Amino acid sequence: METTLHNLKPTTGSRKDIKRLGRGTSSGKGKTAGKGTKGQNARTGGGTRPGFEGGQTPLYRRVSKRGFTNFTTTNYSIVNLEQINLIEAIDITPEVLFELRLIRNKKDGIKVLAKGELTSVKTIKAHKFSIAAVAAIEQAGGKAEVI
Repeated sequence: METTLHNLKPTTGSRKDIKRLGRGTSSGKGKTAGKGTKGQNARTGGGTRPGFEGGQTPLYRRVSKRGFTNFTTTNYSIVNLEQINLIEAIDITPEVLFELRLIRNKKDGIKVLAKGELTSVKTIKAHKFSIAAVAAIEQAGGKAEVI
């Protein structure tokens, strides 16, 4: 049979009949309509609002409302190759970068990025390197060491 607009219908099994509640005891969902007996949830309009925890102070009131600080993340200070190029030392460590005020916090990790060019041979010790930075350091004849 050809499907046209006047004889469209859903595929068999794709739609279910709704449960008809409270339609006599023999229906299986009669009398209390599947709500059991007594209690807040059996009543008309019964139930609690979303987030209600039975009188306990709910989560949305327990959690702080003024920002969140994730203490497990590591902050990285960014150092570019153009900044390292200005340093005369051959071995570049976090202590050297801190003394020269290229990084502000010793507790932060250091990530070296490839902005600029490296003209001299240097051994750079940092926590992270970009792929392009490692390539540029090795091309200049230096070494990139991960701490």
